[in-house]
This record gives sequence, C-alpha cells and structure tokens, in this order.
Amino acid sequence: MASRSVTRMIEYIKSNRRIRFVLASAVILLLLGIVIAIFLGTWIRLFIDHELVLRPGSMTFEWWARPPVRPFVKVYVYNVTNADEFLNNGSKPILDELGPYVYSEEWEKINITDNENGTLSFHYKRTYTFQPEMSNGMDDDAVVVPNIPMLSATSQSKHAARFLRLAMASIMDILKIKPFVEVSVGQLLWGYEDPLLKLAKDVVPKEQKLPYEEFGLFYGKNGTSPDVVTMFTGATDMTRYGIVDRYNMRDRLPHWTTDQCNSVAGSDGSIFPPHITANDTLRVYDKDLCRLLPLRYLETVESSAGVEGYRFTPPEDVFANDEHNKCFCPAGPPCAPDGLFNVSLCQYDSPIMLSFPHFYLADPSLREAVEGISPPVAEKHRLYIDVQPEMGIAMRARARIQINLAVSQVLDIKQVANFPDIVFPILWFEEGIDELPEQVSSLLRLATRVPGVARAALAGGLCALGAALVLLAVTCLIRSSHRQSTLRLEAHVVAKPPPPKTPSKESAYELNSRR
Repeated sequence: MASRSVTRMIEYIKSNRRIRFVLASAVILLLLGIVIAIFLGTWIRLFIDHELVLRPGSMTFEWWARPPVRPFVKVYVYNVTNADEFLNNGSKPILDELGPYVYSEEWEKINITDNENGTLSFHYKRTYTFQPEMSNGMDDDAVVVPNIPMLSATSQSKHAARFLRLAMASIMDILKIKPFVEVSVGQLLWGYEDPLLKLAKDVVPKEQKLPYEEFGLFYGKNGTSPDVVTMFTGATDMTRYGIVDRYNMRDRLPHWTTDQCNSVAGSDGSIFPPHITANDTLRVYDKDLCRLLPLRYLETVESSAGVEGYRFTPPEDVFANDEHNKCFCPAGPPCAPDGLFNVSLCQYDSPIMLSFPHFYLADPSLREAVEGISPPVAEKHRLYIDVQPEMGIAMRARARIQINLAVSQVLDIKQVANFPDIVFPILWFEEGIDELPEQVSSLLRLATRVPGVARAALAGGLCALGAALVLLAVTCLIRSSHRQSTLRLEAHVVAKPPPPKTPSKESAYELNSRR
C-alpha cells in the first residue's frame, strides 16, 4: 500500500506543474540558505581584504596616509631635588615626578612612492604642539636632570686609556660641565646646545660626528623624518598587510646576533593584518625601540562607540634577562637587568636603557635605588593596543615607555668620581589615542555586526522559506492523494453490479404452477 501511495504521489507531481515549481523553488531556497551559511563569511572576508588594500585614491589609503585622529603625548619628568647631596654625601636620589606635559600630535605619510612589488615607500611627518590647558605645568618649567651627554661620555671612557680620562676631566673643568643640568622641559625634549656636543662638532672627524648638533630626548622628531619606510600594501599578500618590509632600504638591523632579533617585519602600530585571533602574536617595530616588540592577547574590550576589539600587550618576560632575549646582549654578560632593554647600540653608544614606566615588570631593586617613584600599577603603566580583529585597525592605544640612563662610576674623572653605578630614570611618556572618529567607528561597526546578522538573517530566512514551501507541497500532495483515493473508492462502489437475488420458495411454487 505504501509503495502504491508513493507511486501515486510521484505520478501526481509529474502531472502537476504547480507542485513541481513549488518543490523546485523549495530545494533552491534550501541550497541557497546552506551555501550562504557556509560561504558568506568567506565572501565578506574577501570583500574586506579587497577594500583594505592600500591603493592610492581609495578611502583606506587616505585614512592611512593622513589619519583622521589626533594622538597625544603625555610626558612625566623625574626632577632631581637633592643633586648636591647625592653627589657629595652619597644620599639616595630623591625624585619629584612632574607632569603631565601634554603635546598634541599631527602625523602623516609624505613622499609616498607606489612600488611594483606590492609595497609603498614613504617618510613620516609629525608635528607636536604643546597643550597648556591639558598639562600640569608649562613646558618652560625648569627641571634638574642627569647630564646625559656628559655621563654618556664618561661611561664610554671607562675602558679607555687613563690619560684620555684625565684629559676628559680637564676639558670638563674648563667648560664647567657638571653631572646634573638645569634645563626646561621643552629643552630636555626638543633640544638644547650642549658644550660637549659643540666641542665634538669641531674636533671629531667628519665620519665619526653625530647627526645632530643639539641634545634632546625627542630631538629631530618634530618635523619630517629622514628615514625611508617601505611597507606592504596587502595587494599581493594580506598576511603582510601593514608590515614593514624595509627601513632605510635595509630589511635587517645590524645590532643583534640573530636574524630573528634583527628583523624589522612588524607593524607601525596603526594597522595590522586583518582577521586577527586571540592566539596571534602581533609585532610592532619602532626605530627608537631598536627591535620588534611582541604583543599578545590580554582581554576582549569594547570602545565607547560599541566596537568590540582585542587588547594586546607585551608579555611579562619581554625584557627579561633570559635565554629568550640572549640575542639582544651581543657583548655577552653582564646583560641588562630584568625589565630593562639596552638600546645603546642604536643610540650612538649612549648608555640608554628603556623600561616600562615606574619600572613596571622590572627588578624591584631598580625602583628602590631611588626615592619618589611609586610602585607600578598595570592600568597606568602598561603598554597596550586595542585592535579591531576583522579589519586589523588600532582603535585605542597607549605606548608607554620610560627612558633611563645607566651610569658607570669612573674614579679618574673627578666630576663623576662619587657617581655610583646606577640606572637613573629620566622621564616616561605615553603616546596614544582614545577613540577613532565616528566615520571610522561606523565602518568598524558594519564590519563586526552586519556580517553575522546578514548571514543569520539570509541563511535562516531562505532555509525557513524553503522548508515552508516543502511543507506546503507535501500537504498538498497528501490532500490530493487522499482526495484521489476517496474518488476511486466511490467510483468502485457505484460501478459494482448488484448481487443476483435468490428465489424464495413461494416464488418457485408460483412459477411451477404457471407452467
């Protein structure tokens, strides 16, 4: 019976165009729903990748070349309040943290050249403007800080011939150079004339001269950088999108002992390859840091505009004195203590040590060697970047770095004979952005929310409509089959001849009588 019913349904479907059309439409809708559920995410990714490529004239290119954001730099200076007591009596340095001194930053890429290998070459142009209304003090505030040019020179002379150290002491006597200087905050940052540098300019051979005539911790940064940066556009490989290919035509640094540690293949911190996961390690390259800085997932965050992102921060052992960082100590032990990174090789042998502010993640003894620095707090002193994972755009960032001077005691130079071996903190700063403009945030919201909603709506709607059509067709078939069975049954009943009558006894008697 069942096989007969199925056969009837098939015959009915073949003979009924409407049912055939409904069933075909249902199958198509179901297949479309399944295809969209499986492949829509991939199609959207391909579309995002295509739009992200840095092509001259595109919206993405314009945002990259002239970012519609206004970053800020907050500077905190460690003012030495007992310089004489420290030098003469061996007292512990007492520091007074001044600031923040806030500068707004406008930056863009200029002299952009589109290369044939899927890269762009350009120069950074940065303009810093002091913001007194946002600052705790003026940038002409006087501060007492270690004399970095002098202490760098004396530390470098520690292993030189003794007569050279004595000659250096005589020169410093004549020029009245002291281990501490009083300068303004602006001079400390952007440059001031130093007698040692001025002397070096006149007596040092041309090939050994420093590329600057004044000293400032941010000297040369306010304006167009002479460095040529070559970066991948993503046109040939999106996994290298926004990654530095060459820096000043070099794809490797010359300072460290391995190719991996000398690599410059990192982001500049503004854009990263798209489709980031929490398991990825991001890498940022900055010339002043003199290495790639690895960043790992910390937590999921949400911007004030409602865009979800991943927060990445350096691992706790990023500046550890261990085997992992052995390549950054080419001269061999002793290497920099835990939490410090020695950048002297890329700072003209000046004994500059970088750390996180307040010696965050560093050996506590470094902070305890001075007074006036409070214990570090991760929320205030951690470096981090919030990245929108699908598009790889930095939504919020805090680049926090402390600049320290590693001073070595040199007994033959009387000016620093009482200056002990110490890592002296100079200042720390944070650079970053709080929020992207609304036009960028809107695009990020579309990239994060619309694909999921669209996939669910389209796939679910098509599958539901297809299922409804199948149900309708099956219902029609069942009803039609039931109707046909009823009609056949009725026809069979009508066409059946009545059964012959059996003659009764009386009828038979009457018939016989008539005969």
